[in-house]
Amino acid sequence: MIEIRSPKTTAEWEAYYDLRYRILRQPWNQPRSSAITPEDRNAAHFALFEDHLLKAVARVDFMEKERKIQVRFVAVEADVQGKGYGKKLMKAVEQFASENNIPDIILEARENAVPFYLSLGYVLTNQGKLLFESIPHFWMEKKI
Repeated sequence: MIEIRSPKTTAEWEAYYDLRYRILRQPWNQPRSSAITPEDRNAAHFALFEDHLLKAVARVDFMEKERKIQVRFVAVEADVQGKGYGKKLMKAVEQFASENNIPDIILEARENAVPFYLSLGYVLTNQGKLLFESIPHFWMEKKI
């Protein structure tokens, strides 16, 4: 059974941040603390659980003046990448945007993730930054 929701327990939050760290920071020798930011307090958090095991995560930042949300920190467990968990997670984010009358979703995708987001209907809008001096990013957007 798949469930997508915000983490609830201390153990779920620890697993959530650990997944972000292991997939998005550790391979580039970044400190564990880089997986948590002050903006986490005001964000919406999405965690995909399959049979109570965390498989994927994402954070949504609110850009209220622009009526947009920005998706950040999308991570899927390495052993299940390519199995549809990221797609399910992004569909939940899009449903959240729709239910909250938010017409635009933006994100800054790593170069290797661009084809994934294109397959979900996101469009490239601009070159992004170079993260950790080695990972090209690209701004993408989708109208809901």
